[in-house]
Amino acid sequence: MPFLSILTALPVIGAILVALTGRKPKLARILALTFSLAALALTLVIALHFDHASTTLQFQERHAWIPALSIEYRLAIDGLGLLMLLLSAIVVPIGIAASWHIEDRAALYFALVLLLQSCLFGVFTALNFIHWFTFWELSIIPAFFLIKLWGGQRRTTAATQFLVYTMVGSIAMLLSFIALFLATHSFDFIELAHLTQANQLMPAVVSTLGTHRFLTHHLALLLFAGAFLGFAVKVPLIPFHTWLPAAYSEAPSGTTAILTGAMSKMGIYGFLRVLLPIFWPQMQLVLTPLLWLAVATIVLSTYSALAQTDLKRIFAYSSINHLGYCLLAIFAAAKFIGGDASLTAEKYAAINGTLLQSFNHGLTAATIFWFIALLEKRSGGLRGLHDFGGLRKAAPVFTGLMGIALFSSLGLPGLNGFIGEFLIFKGSFPLVTWATSLSAIGLMITAIFILGILQKVFSGPLHEKWSTFADLTTGERLALAPAIALLFAFGLYPQILIAFFNTTTMQLVNQLKF
Repeated sequence: MPFLSILTALPVIGAILVALTGRKPKLARILALTFSLAALALTLVIALHFDHASTTLQFQERHAWIPALSIEYRLAIDGLGLLMLLLSAIVVPIGIAASWHIEDRAALYFALVLLLQSCLFGVFTALNFIHWFTFWELSIIPAFFLIKLWGGQRRTTAATQFLVYTMVGSIAMLLSFIALFLATHSFDFIELAHLTQANQLMPAVVSTLGTHRFLTHHLALLLFAGAFLGFAVKVPLIPFHTWLPAAYSEAPSGTTAILTGAMSKMGIYGFLRVLLPIFWPQMQLVLTPLLWLAVATIVLSTYSALAQTDLKRIFAYSSINHLGYCLLAIFAAAKFIGGDASLTAEKYAAINGTLLQSFNHGLTAATIFWFIALLEKRSGGLRGLHDFGGLRKAAPVFTGLMGIALFSSLGLPGLNGFIGEFLIFKGSFPLVTWATSLSAIGLMITAIFILGILQKVFSGPLHEKWSTFADLTTGERLALAPAIALLFAFGLYPQILIAFFNTTTMQLVNQLKF
């Protein structure tokens, strides 16, 4: 049974049917939610049949596509791919629920959401670069139009900026992989990683493309820089981040939930699936600058969040901060340690923390933007930090449940946001002590702006204007209940997730020459 092909095609079928609903927004919403939940159910079936202990790629599908160019239709997943599929399958229904109020061109909106989900599934399952790159680029199209057509007043600028940044990064990455293909005649991620392990990849590149103008390591670093830029923009890593606050704040909150919950994880996935296995020797050569960029991403983004008054911009910068921890751990894992067994164990912890952080941040951030969508609906579009005050008196259930999501973002022990950050710091500190120590500043500033939100929006005297602020309805409580339950479940028992990818983590780390 070609489970992965079916999973990728399912949202496309849903998008077509949703688009055919015409001017029936209620039917469009119900169909979109139904297909997204069907995709979640199929992903859970895949997870149940996934062999946790196996080190081989599973659910493989491999067919010749364009043999002359070594382009294959190759799908497979390991623990990393499965985790990203689960995240995408969970986040998209949250994004649809957060967009439930959309009436304007609803059929088109929800069709684009399902197309974006299909692209996410494709990115997380394809193992041939051209096949993978097709989905990578196609994902830009629905995201662009979701921002452009349903965004805020500055939606055109935000959508254009998003498009330009991601396209520049994609072009740089494409050029790097074309160079690798000319030298190796392969677009296969797994084969290229094996060539790197055997120390054959860059010698082949130099013998094919090298000239007297380029030393071996200079050419290798140039190819690394191209691939790095593509993923750094998508995460994003400072200073390639300036598109994100505008895109997240101008997009509809339901779209933002998907962008931050799942689409930003394409960058983290690329670092782990492509950049680290294929370019780790180059990462070791420029490790110190990479670590400084990770520290800047963590610390500067929290300072930027502290200066914002728009809730969506606050959590846009908060997303950059949380993904900065993932980059810190990835760069730490690339460090040369000379085969020290104790430090190898710390690398396992750092990468496991990265995977947990990616998943848990996606779930938490999507839930927070869902709450912001509910807040906007009740307030007529207001979402400023100083627009409210005392809402806990008018809407105690809303306040309590959103508070849980905020504390998860803060990293409170017992909630899902804690364990990933803990493992990242545990693993990274012995490997890159100075960078990890500086990054701890980000934790403290995060606590300040999260607690500030709780104080300014929900505490204090209730303004007369909000005396009739509606609490969550029974339907909204039931819809939010699974997301809140997962925040607790993955916080109290993270082994549920770790079991899926621990073997993959060990295999990934062991591929690196210490």
